[in-house]
Amino acid sequence: MIFKVRRLQWAIAFWTGLALFQSNAADQAQLQRGKLLYLQNCVICHQSSGQGAPGVFPPLQQSDYFAKDITKAILPLVQGLSGKIKVNGRAYDGTMPPVNLDDSGVADVLTYVRSNFGNSGEPVTPEQVKATRAQSRFPTFSALQQANTYAPLPQTGAGLALREVARLSEHGHRLLADKSGAIFVLGPRAEIWQVNLQGGQLTQILRTDSYIQRALGDITTTGFTFDQEGRLYIVADQRNESGSLVTNIVTIFRSAGIKGGIVSKPEVWLRTNYPWGIGPFNHGVGHIAQGPDGFLYVGSGSRTDGNEAGQDPKYFTGGEVPLTACIWRLDPKSEHPLIEIYAKGLRNCYGFCWNDKGEMFATDNGPDADAPEELNWIRPGKHYGFPYKFSNWKDKPYGYTPEPRAGLEFSLPVANFGPAASGNSDQPYFTFGPHSSPAGIVFLDKNFPEGFRGTFLVTRFGNLIKNPKDAGFDLLQVRMRPGNESAEVTTFLAPLARPLDVVTVNGKIYILEYSRQTENRSDIGMLPGRVLELSFQK
Repeated sequence: MIFKVRRLQWAIAFWTGLALFQSNAADQAQLQRGKLLYLQNCVICHQSSGQGAPGVFPPLQQSDYFAKDITKAILPLVQGLSGKIKVNGRAYDGTMPPVNLDDSGVADVLTYVRSNFGNSGEPVTPEQVKATRAQSRFPTFSALQQANTYAPLPQTGAGLALREVARLSEHGHRLLADKSGAIFVLGPRAEIWQVNLQGGQLTQILRTDSYIQRALGDITTTGFTFDQEGRLYIVADQRNESGSLVTNIVTIFRSAGIKGGIVSKPEVWLRTNYPWGIGPFNHGVGHIAQGPDGFLYVGSGSRTDGNEAGQDPKYFTGGEVPLTACIWRLDPKSEHPLIEIYAKGLRNCYGFCWNDKGEMFATDNGPDADAPEELNWIRPGKHYGFPYKFSNWKDKPYGYTPEPRAGLEFSLPVANFGPAASGNSDQPYFTFGPHSSPAGIVFLDKNFPEGFRGTFLVTRFGNLIKNPKDAGFDLLQVRMRPGNESAEVTTFLAPLARPLDVVTVNGKIYILEYSRQTENRSDIGMLPGRVLELSFQK
């Protein structure tokens, strides 16, 4: 009898343990799905650490707003959120569009958020999401999708033709063309697609897991290029939390290139690290391109808004470090390249290129303070102001703005004499309107007709911070004046849906739209965008 009881107890314990194991496995699977969805849909505003952005995007860390009321947590994802709210006692006034996730996806991402960032909320179920969605502005997921249609193509000037080439299944971070004229899109987690320019089909030619060590941390990619030998380079940032301080691990991968739609396995060419940024301002290392001198140039963004110290002991409190807020130069002939700091004082240099004289120009994004965004003429050894000076401002933007060292001289941004992007002929502007987010830039060479040849095109992603009037969402034409210190800026194409990059191929212009929003106050979500082609009619 005792034996039977013990056997029964063992059986109960076994099946209870098995059920608990299966439950935990299911929970872990949901958390992994939620983490991936968070990186795909939420990280651009709320950051990988869940810290948000002061006054605009509320924190998800230990958030009282999302922790207590499950309906309150679900609604922003299924119908969006706009207007003033209070989170953890602080006011926020931003705009959050609804997220393109079905009921299960919303449940997964909210379960992940409520189980991380210092939160300890109960899991969210698809049934809870469905019930809340039914009472929202978009009562079903299909109703939300119907509201997320692509915007009509903008009108072009005479002699120009614009067409949609491809619709993306994932957000694109960069465009790239090879010598043959093939177009490639870089995704947010090191994926690469080739675009069929005739039929619009997308072929994924490189997958994340084929070469990335996920154990190093969450990954973001915003830079890739070919060198003159056809080798492919990919720049990856990974948030590593394994040490006493959170770090940004920067890896530049290199492969033999792409042949017949097949990529040879990218191998680590350069790896370094520096302390992860304060709050939401870890801009990371991104754009990479080969200059006329044969060297590779790499943009490394700031890790702060304006050199603030921060208060979280997990993050380095010493402001910027030598590897941040600058442009690197690397020798592609080296198997173990050394990082040369080519130019300094650039807060977030998202794009750069060269004109036919070999002169380098770069876009730069300004701080949360309402400073102008910049276009800079980049020269070796020059300092472009950050964090001591923004644009042509004489006053300090913040009380904590540091004093520059004695004798340090700053190069001013290009003066914009308009008529577009805040410039005008009477009073130049240095260079573009605040928060307009200048991004990709390209030079129009001899393959383009008179009137366009010899000018730059600049994409402006558009404001994320809530403004009375939207800024950006366009493609600008920049005509440099002699001396490169000033320019005439006109609107080339608008409105565009958060354009992020631009390349040229054989006299045609290709534009990468990040999403489908043509203005910041839109009700639609951040669904993936498309690739457009702009051609000149003969």
